[in-house]
Amino acid sequence: MTFLIKKKNIIFKEISKNSIKVLYRLNKLGYKAYLVGGSIRDILLKNIPKDFDISTDATPHELRKIFKNCRLIGRRFIIVHLIFPKEIIEVSTFRTHPNIKKKKKYNSQKKHTNGMLLQDNKYGKIEEDVYRRDITINALYYNIKDFCIYDYVGGLNDIKKKIIRLIGHAETRYREDPVIMLRVIRFSAHLNMNITKKTSEPLERLSHLLKNVPVPRLFNESIKLFCSGYGYQTYKKLKKYSLIQHLLPIIFLNVRKKYQKFSKKIRKEAFKRNDYKILYNSQYNPSFLFSALLWYLLVDTIQKNIEKKKISYDQAYYFSVKKILKKSSALLGIPKNLLIYISKIWSYQKDIENLYFIKKKNIIFFYALELFNLRIIIEKNSNLKKILQQWKIKNKS
Repeated sequence: MTFLIKKKNIIFKEISKNSIKVLYRLNKLGYKAYLVGGSIRDILLKNIPKDFDISTDATPHELRKIFKNCRLIGRRFIIVHLIFPKEIIEVSTFRTHPNIKKKKKYNSQKKHTNGMLLQDNKYGKIEEDVYRRDITINALYYNIKDFCIYDYVGGLNDIKKKIIRLIGHAETRYREDPVIMLRVIRFSAHLNMNITKKTSEPLERLSHLLKNVPVPRLFNESIKLFCSGYGYQTYKKLKKYSLIQHLLPIIFLNVRKKYQKFSKKIRKEAFKRNDYKILYNSQYNPSFLFSALLWYLLVDTIQKNIEKKKISYDQAYYFSVKKILKKSSALLGIPKNLLIYISKIWSYQKDIENLYFIKKKNIIFFYALELFNLRIIIEKNSNLKKILQQWKIKNKS
């Protein structure tokens, strides 16, 4: 174990006031409590922490008695959310290794036959908890009592080396929780760090394990992966290790050769433009990204419906949109409100092509306009370009 003593003002001044209150209160009641994970990493990297997590030896049920603003979250691993105005502090109880036998009231741990942990609520000590964390740079503990960072696994050195290193045996950890593979990719892309060989070697081989993860959880991870401003770099790394087709299976459904080339191009451009929106625009909605990723699947499905069912374009459009949105919900876990926005962006494509006057121009309309422009560039379609010019003239009058 390494102790790195930091001056009070280096870490302490960066911590939110609510986090400090929680830490002091737990310490006062005799519990051990530490600031843990990403916030320490970000402060050391001179980035602004997005949130603050706390780890303690108080159980979730004890925390519920201490804090009135407490809410228990999760089944697989129970955590506590402390709700403050404009901030949520996440508090977790020290965990031990799942193979260690514990006789405590709230301890529970279940495994699936494929090795995936269904429950991981065996509580332990800080020295055990560190080995239940995913990567070394996220396993740093800051003690508000002595203003020291506690580093048990070489996380401080890995921050200096700019490397992502998994804690424990990589294959075992990925089997226990396949989402860790996505977290490895996310931090590598976001922090511009290299993944060590032992950490990266099993990724492609075990990529299929993502199929065992509940769809809503995968969607939440997708938002973290692609909606942080580093989506394109993340996409490239996911593609490198064959993870992307298990994370977003619907965008890899077979389309005709005519649209395969366009599909590949739009993925690249959609991720790049999405990153720009996040980094430079105050308003953001992930509907643009998903509407673009699914666009040529929609076009291909419309054409197939016209040919097979011998129906009009409008009928084929209606059936195709309904089918793809249903699949998107089932395979990607996209929530209903986001599906409505995606549908609206697609609907605007028709409105522009038909030269309809559009009075209300909100953010979803401007996403639709950007998708239309993207189609012109990708397809090199002069006809679409003329239509857009005509639509702009009509909508000025």
